[in-house]
Amino acid sequence: MRSDPLSCPHCESINLEFERPIAPDQVREILSKAPGVKIVDDRENNHFPMPLEATGQDEVLVGRIRQDISREDGKGIEIFVSGDQIRKGAATNAVQIGEKLVG
Repeated sequence: MRSDPLSCPHCESINLEFERPIAPDQVREILSKAPGVKIVDDRENNHFPMPLEATGQDEVLVGRIRQDISREDGKGIEIFVSGDQIRKGAATNAVQIGEKLVG
């Protein structure tokens, strides 16, 4: 981990709603294959996404993947994400979108 004056870590707690019921393990599986995403969800060692760990890297850290217990239909998932807004949010996203459009 490093402190970079041009880095700007950012975290969000996100509530996802799906059309069909989905389990946290299914979400983990899907996100583990997504480019630019790193799963950091180690309950046993209490290790989850942290702003300092996201600083200076292009990957978005995703963890605390849980069923939304406020929904009885199983269609809600809660996740916590952390990323470097400058590296991923501004610079890398622009390049990746451009690559998709060109390639």
